[in-house]
Amino acid sequence: MRVCLDAPVLAAAFATRGLCVDVLRLILLRHRLVCSRPVLSELRRLLTERLQVSALTADQIIPFVREQAEISSPSQPVAAADAAQDWLLASAMAASADVLVTHRRALLQIPAPFPLAVTNPRGFWELVRRGR
Repeated sequence: MRVCLDAPVLAAAFATRGLCVDVLRLILLRHRLVCSRPVLSELRRLLTERLQVSALTADQIIPFVREQAEISSPSQPVAAADAAQDWLLASAMAASADVLVTHRRALLQIPAPFPLAVTNPRGFWELVRRGR
């Protein structure tokens, strides 16, 4: 399964313990992580500005994600609620992701049909547990 993680989910995976790091580990072991330059830029900003991770540590995390993920290059945003969400959807779609994992409420409420599943980390964990 091709899985796109939103920048806040990735940031939580690197800066905290819990479900997000477990989801990232599971994806790296059994699935394909897909990402994009806009998501990586937001990840670096979240790590350094919001989570107070040192720039040196952030500069180690970003190359690690680049090495582990298939990086997509969306050509234009997909119309959603705001610019970050627009680029996130475009990133997931450009990478042909099967699932987008996010905490963003507006994205979690996208009506079906939509070209990919959108869920939160708990929903992804349950999806995998059910064997999809």
